[in-house]
Amino acid sequence: MFPKLKEGWNNVPYQVRILGFVSFLTDVSSEMIYPLLPYFLTSVIGASAMALGTIEGTAESVASILKALSGMVSDRLKRRKPLIVTGYSISSIAKPTIGLAVNPFDVFIARILDRTGKGLRTSPRDALIRESSPPDKVGRSFGFHRSLDTAGAVIGPLLATILLWILRPFVEVDMSYRIIFLFSLVPGLLSVFLLVKGVKEMGSEGKSGLPKFGRLPYRGFWLFVLFMGIFSLGNSSDTFVLLRATNLGLNAALVPLFYLLFNVVYTLFAAPMGIISDKLGRRRTLSVGFLVYSLTYFMLAHRLGLISLLLTFVLYGFYYSIVEGVARATVSDLVPKDVSGTAYGYFHMVVGVLLLPASLIAGFLWERVGPDAPFLFGSVTSLIAAISFLLWSYTGPQGKIA
Repeated sequence: MFPKLKEGWNNVPYQVRILGFVSFLTDVSSEMIYPLLPYFLTSVIGASAMALGTIEGTAESVASILKALSGMVSDRLKRRKPLIVTGYSISSIAKPTIGLAVNPFDVFIARILDRTGKGLRTSPRDALIRESSPPDKVGRSFGFHRSLDTAGAVIGPLLATILLWILRPFVEVDMSYRIIFLFSLVPGLLSVFLLVKGVKEMGSEGKSGLPKFGRLPYRGFWLFVLFMGIFSLGNSSDTFVLLRATNLGLNAALVPLFYLLFNVVYTLFAAPMGIISDKLGRRRTLSVGFLVYSLTYFMLAHRLGLISLLLTFVLYGFYYSIVEGVARATVSDLVPKDVSGTAYGYFHMVVGVLLLPASLIAGFLWERVGPDAPFLFGSVTSLIAAISFLLWSYTGPQGKIA
């Protein structure tokens, strides 16, 4: 029933491979910075926790809105690459400037520019992956891309840790952080070079399917977005999972290792799950992913020992490996190619925007009801999403959704 998983690495379209390695290098650059940013902001340049939340919340909101706009624009232009190159270039230059920051406002500007780059590139890039893939390999392509992207999240923190260890005898900790931020320019520029040289424009076919700018008259797509929205309301920031781990007694020194395990599982299974979705269908594969999430959050709502807690991080990485790539592939099943940029834009915007209320709900439940409450809530919403997908039957432009 299951395919030979090694097929996934041998039959991915060349262009998707290049885009995968572009994302890998970009994520190495980003993840060298992201784990160090909270300490740098609060302890080095004296920002408050409120300032940290404001910076990250605003930056992610900007990215969510731009993902919708950039997708629409790429459909109208019938060109993806200019927006993709612009987005990656802005991010690659903006991230290292955090190393030059002297106050929170400097970091705020750098993070806004970084997320602006992400907002510009994400939807056109996903549309280009779809256009570069045969219909029977879309899941494989997105799974491969997510796998390489997440591999960067494994390598980036490890590289930052190695650099901190190397720099420790020579400079103060504060200065070593700044050097690492500046060093992140190297993988960032390499990603842009690879993108410019290795990726070509595919071009959309036919006339645009948008009756008006931004309209998508595809009922199946909006039902899919609705189901994802229901799930997203219970899908709070990963920070709550890490916080719950320490709340359950996990030594703070072990938290990064557990987070690394999560990313390793995600990396290993993302490509195989994309292949499986091509073989078994998106609907059933997504349902399994949401059931895994529901089980993970249900476990986190209870007192866990070290081994059980370790298992939840494995399951959490497995959930990500299923849903992140397969959800993107599902979008491609529901709309024609020439409006896929707009569709990916709306999809990313809805999921991104709902992260804020989801995290606010989780914070409220944690403080007013108890640390277990956010996870019970998330378990229920993901179970509803799983059932919705199992009951869903829809024939889109590409045929019936299995």
